[in-house]
Amino acid sequence: MDRIRLQRHPERTSFDQEDADAILDEAMICHIAFMDGDQPIVIPTAFGRAGDLLYIHGSPLSRMMRIVGSGAPISVSVSLLDGLVLATSAFDHSMNYRSLILFGDGRIVSDPEEKRMALDAIVDHLAPGRREHLRPMTDKEVGATSVVAIPLTEVSVKIRKGPPGRTDDDWPVWTGVIPMAQVAGSPVGDVPVPDHVEELIRARSGPNRSTS
Repeated sequence: MDRIRLQRHPERTSFDQEDADAILDEAMICHIAFMDGDQPIVIPTAFGRAGDLLYIHGSPLSRMMRIVGSGAPISVSVSLLDGLVLATSAFDHSMNYRSLILFGDGRIVSDPEEKRMALDAIVDHLAPGRREHLRPMTDKEVGATSVVAIPLTEVSVKIRKGPPGRTDDDWPVWTGVIPMAQVAGSPVGDVPVPDHVEELIRARSGPNRSTS
């Protein structure tokens, strides 16, 4: 527990599983940190969540999948930028954000049923409502994909929200928060766009929730 306890601004920490799940369900990319011999490596990758497990996938020949699936110690980070916090001085500028750090070890998913469920979870996470329209994965495709499960057991969340913490009222410069969000744009591809794609765009175009 000590290694996920914040030393600075502990008031921004949360160990609530609902807070962690909300960040994971909104984020599109996580960063996996691991050691390859003496070399530390961080790799961004897509992921999916099912209950208290985080799933990632890749080629069986991938260095990341081989090391992360071996049970070696790893760290996973996820972050969402909610706003730029502009203060009177450069020193007091900040960001509003929601972030998550996970420590743990992964395991290769060998059970075919769990493997298909994990791959479905990754697709559902990236494009909700899309999977039911897709051709089912073949056994060959599933076999050509490596999946690693990482338990969500040692997780801490850090959240910063609100206006600048300190302002100098007699200095003539604007202070406040500029909301930031990742939103979906207009689709590029075959037309007309199906309803499930339109719904995905609407879901990814909503207002930012944590900027004030």
